[in-house]
Amino acid sequence: VQLQASGGGLVQVGGSLRLSCAASGSTFSSYFVGWFRQPPGKEREFVAAIGYSSSGTWYGDPVKGRFTISRDNAKNTVYLQMNSLRPEDTAVYYCAVQRKGRLSQWISEYEYWGQGTQVTVSS
Repeated sequence: VQLQASGGGLVQVGGSLRLSCAASGSTFSSYFVGWFRQPPGKEREFVAAIGYSSSGTWYGDPVKGRFTISRDNAKNTVYLQMNSLRPEDTAVYYCAVQRKGRLSQWISEYEYWGQGTQVTVSS
């Protein structure tokens, strides 16, 4: 499966962005999907994950209550709605998929990755 992340950009503190992760291939609905981010000079970190449907989700502590992950299997797309953005949310955001059959925060468990989209939050 190939993944294409988009929707990044420059936004002011407190603003919102919606990232999209579009997947190719008819088996997208059989994958769990995760969003990760890599701030400048730091390691990649877990942001959010979603199961086969939007009923199963998991969020990293820094984004709980501000970010929402969802998916539309008919469009082979997963979204990350980001609200109340902060300067520390500045990073390259990546989407990835895995078939472990459970929500996961571990980078090593994800099989395929998108190319990343830059999010910059200015103060």
